[in-house]
Amino acid sequence: MRAKRTATGAALAAGALAVTGLALAPSAAAVTPQSATITASCGIFGGGPATLTATQSGTSATLSLTSTAISAPVTVAADSITSTLTMAKAGGGSVVFSGTRNPVMNPGDPVSVGPLSGTVASGYRLDAYGGSLKMVIFGIAVTCTASGPQSPGPFVF
Repeated sequence: MRAKRTATGAALAAGALAVTGLALAPSAAAVTPQSATITASCGIFGGGPATLTATQSGTSATLSLTSTAISAPVTVAADSITSTLTMAKAGGGSVVFSGTRNPVMNPGDPVSVGPLSGTVASGYRLDAYGGSLKMVIFGIAVTCTASGPQSPGPFVF
């Protein structure tokens, strides 16, 4: 009988510790805002409004960009665009997000790249204004820049 009470007590103690651990576990980091808009200029390839979307998990972050103002001139296969998005960091410096992620795009479809991966630290404030997006499509480099700060403001990680 005594062994049964000890086993039950140990099980209850382990359960209580597990619940306490969950209650005290740090919450996942969240970036704010989750999306922002910019006006992008891509030289002879066009320009206009674009939306940036950010996610964060610890020090890993991703950014995606979509623009209905800039369209694909030809069919582009999935994951065939090499993209490097450089974001300006408040206080100086920059953070680079890169990857080869993109959906299939047919002629006239909105340009969309990402999620592009990068590393951030808590408190980073990143803005597309002062940075650039370089996409290499079929060996042709297209560089886009923001004509002003993103709205509603920089991403805060």
